Formats: sequence, C-alpha cells, structure tokens
Amino acid sequence: MATLRERFRRVRAIGGLAVQAGLAAALAWFVAHELLQVSQPVFAPISAVSTLAASVGQRLRRTVELIIGVTVGVLIGDLLLLVIGTGWWQLVLIVVLAIVVALFLAGSAAVVTQAGATAVLITTLSPSVRDLEIPRFVDALVGGGLALLVTAVLLPLNPLRVLNRAARPVLDLLGAQLGATADALAARDAGRARAARSALRQNKGQLQAFVEATQGAREASTLSPVHWRERHGPVGRYAQAAEPIDRAMRNSGTLIRRSVTLIEDGEPVPEALPEAVADLAEAVRLLKRQFAAGAEPNRAREQALRAVRAAGRAYREGVGFSGAVVVAQVRTTVSDLLVATGLTQGEANHLVRGAFGGLETSASGNGTDRLASS
Repeated sequence: MATLRERFRRVRAIGGLAVQAGLAAALAWFVAHELLQVSQPVFAPISAVSTLAASVGQRLRRTVELIIGVTVGVLIGDLLLLVIGTGWWQLVLIVVLAIVVALFLAGSAAVVTQAGATAVLITTLSPSVRDLEIPRFVDALVGGGLALLVTAVLLPLNPLRVLNRAARPVLDLLGAQLGATADALAARDAGRARAARSALRQNKGQLQAFVEATQGAREASTLSPVHWRERHGPVGRYAQAAEPIDRAMRNSGTLIRRSVTLIEDGEPVPEALPEAVADLAEAVRLLKRQFAAGAEPNRAREQALRAVRAAGRAYREGVGFSGAVVVAQVRTTVSDLLVATGLTQGEANHLVRGAFGGLETSASGNGTDRLASS
C-alpha cells in the first residue's frame, strides 16, 4: 500500500508537467501545420515536449540548445552535400563534423544530439524530400517557443510551490537528524548518533533536486508575468537559500560525526549541549514552515540564535575536544541558516558572536581558538 501511495504522489507531482507537455505539443503542431503551412510538422511537437522534459529551470536553455543544434546540423549537412554528394561515407563525415562543430560551439549534450540528428535527416532525406531544412528550423523555433509560452503564460508554474516541494525533504531530513543527535547526546547513545549520521549522508539526490528547483523558481519568476513581482520577495530569498542550506548540511554532518566520537570517548556532555543541538533542529523546522508560508523567517532566526546561546553555555561549563568541535559546528551551522534567511555572511557572523557570549571556560584547552574563528 505504501508503494501505491508513493506512485500516486509521484503522479500528482508531475501531473502539471504532463498537462503542460500535452498542451504545448498540440499548440506546436497547430501553429506549424495550420499557420505556417509545414506539411509534416513532426519535429515541432517533439521540440515542445523535449523542452518541457528538461529539468525545471533549464527550459529556456533547452530551447536555445535545440535551435543551435538544428542550425549546426542544417548548415554542415547542406554545405557538405553540395560538395561531396550523398552516400554512406558522406553520412559518416557529415555527422562527425556536425558533432565536432557543435562540441566546439556549445559543448552541451543536447546541442550535440540535435546537431547529429539533424545532420542525419538532412543527409538521408534531402535527396527524396525537398526543402527539408527550413521546416526543421521552424519546427525547432515553434516547439521550443510554444513550450516556453505554455509554462510562462498559459499554465505557469508557481515558483513558491516548486521550491517548497523540493526544500521540504531536505529540511525535514536535516531537522530530524539534528533532533535525533540531540536525543543521542542527552542519552549518551552512540548507536543513535551513528544512525543519524548515516541517515544525513543520504542527501545528495534531495539537495540536487533543491538546487534544480531554485533554478526553476528563478526561471518561472523571470519568464512568467504572473510571478514577476515575486522575484525580489519570498521566492528570490528562498531561491538563494540552496547554497547556504547545502553548507548547513555538510557542517551538520561534522557536528553529528563528532557527537558520535564525543559519546564513544566518554567526554563530558553539559546539559546545555544537547539543548543547543535540539534548538538548532527546531530552527530548521521553523525555517521550513516560514519559507513555505512565504513569511519573513524572523522566528527561525531567533530560534537559531537560541541554539548559539545554549552552545555558549555548554562551552563555558566545560567540554572536551570533540565537544568543542560540536559547539563550533552549532555556531557555523547557525551562521549558514541565517544566510539562508537572507542575511549577509557578515551580519550572520556578527549575530552569532554576540549570541555566543564570552569564551571564558571552566576547563582549559578545549578549543578556544577554534571557536573564536568560527
């Protein structure tokens, strides 16, 4: 049953894309066949679907790549056909040259594919099909252009929804594993901390989806008049959060790894240390909710600084070597989250230092220099 639910969730997530692709393909065929009088406008709907099949945020680029690839294939194919004629060895030479030129001009797999495919069509069909070049080029323009029209005007994506859908798994994973680490520290349970460390490492696919979503949100808010105003509001701030959240993930991984070592080595665990990590987990959860609502993430900032204050108390109570690293990583991760909320790195660092307080400790040699630089 869980598998069936997952399938329905997947269909619901891409249902909008399917409708966009169907509408764009139909419009591309109609415009090419009925308005531009292309007799067999097969490539126009193919171009439309190919553009929409690109990752969200790469559709404008995919359209340009289609046009460049078709242009290279047409030019190379036509020029060489005039000189060397048609045949199997001519096909080899034309396709090789078209791909080499496409690689030199763009280097994109999509450009290379279109250049090679168009060169094949020109070489094999030109002897029997007249005036193939112009319809092929027009089809690429029509298909790609109408795909962009559908996504930007007729059925525009909601950039905030795109971001929410991609960011939710990332922030859920980060918040959950930080929370599990806080519990592990409080209970001195190294096994639970190791499980959190392993779970957090499974984040590459989710982070990549989030990065692509930020590209899609920027594209949607740039191309769609409906969402122009959102470029500098919550969508703009949200779209800039991918890099600092990626850093927060990596720094949290170090935090959890050192928590495992701390417990295994039997280092002191001041009561404020698991409190700091728990406050950090709650800051991540608040950030997710406030991003989803399109609200200014003030509560998330306050909660993150609460984590820094608890880390400062833990440090001054006395921690060992790994404990000092955990404290330092709380500070660094909070700085990343503050940047994700829209603050500059300088502003974030200033707030973190102010919230942490003094570096005087009740134990010597526990990493003051390391903390002072974080």
